[in-house]
Amino acid sequence: MVQERSRKGGGTKKNELTLALFYCQNIPESGEGERQALEKKHGSSLRLFPIPCSGRLDPIHLLRALEEFADAAYVIACPEGACRYFEGNVRAQKRLDRTRDTIAQIGLERERLGIVVNAKDNPRGLGSVAEEILDRISGLPPSPVFGKRKVAKERRS
Repeated sequence: MVQERSRKGGGTKKNELTLALFYCQNIPESGEGERQALEKKHGSSLRLFPIPCSGRLDPIHLLRALEEFADAAYVIACPEGACRYFEGNVRAQKRLDRTRDTIAQIGLERERLGIVVNAKDNPRGLGSVAEEILDRISGLPPSPVFGKRKVAKERRS
């Protein structure tokens, strides 16, 4: 059964995925105003989580997002070699790779997790990277986690 979700702001119903997007606060155009504009534009299909450094992201944050509300969870990191905290983006990549292996072992697609490392010479802003990621995940089916949860609730009723 295909799960339908509607955008808060859009008004039209369509099969829509929810993305949890964790992003380094040091990337361009990642201030509060830009974040609010993106959340307003995409409604419930995009949940943004600013973090001081992508290296501070723990795998539990990604797993919890997939378990509780998100069809996919991605991280936007600053350019390699340009991290304010030296190796935060390298740590984030390693943690994400291990977490991808974990979700693959339980039967979820590895593509539900990802990282975008900004370019050093021409870093892109939060909005353009978020749009790219939303396009990238649009081919994924809705998370099977939520379908199983719905069936379990119906059985209890």
